[in-house]
Amino acid sequence: MPDTFDDDALAGVLGHMNRDHSADNLLIARAFSPLADPISATMVAFDSEAGQWHVTSAEGAEEVVRVPWPSGPISERRDVRREIVALYDEACRRLGVTPRPHD
Repeated sequence: MPDTFDDDALAGVLGHMNRDHSADNLLIARAFSPLADPISATMVAFDSEAGQWHVTSAEGAEEVVRVPWPSGPISERRDVRREIVALYDEACRRLGVTPRPHD
C-alpha cells in the first residue's frame, strides 16, 4: 500500500499544480490518459507511488488517471516536484513537444 503525504503537503502541491501549472497537467493527461482527446486535467491526489489527475475528454468522458512516478516510490515532499518534472519531460517526449527549461 502506498504511503500518503500529510494534508499540508497535499494542499500545497495540488494548489500549486492546479493554479500555476494547468497547462502541464493537461500535457501530462494527453500523454498518459487512455481517454481520447483530453481537454482538461486537474491534479487531484498523489502518494508515494504516483500522481493522479482528473481528466475530461472532448466527448465529455471523465476518468481519474494514476501515473506512477518515473523514479519509483518517493517519501519526501521535495521529491514530488522532481517526479512531476520528470512526468512533464516524458509527456513532452511522447507528444513531440519541446519542453521548456526548468528553474
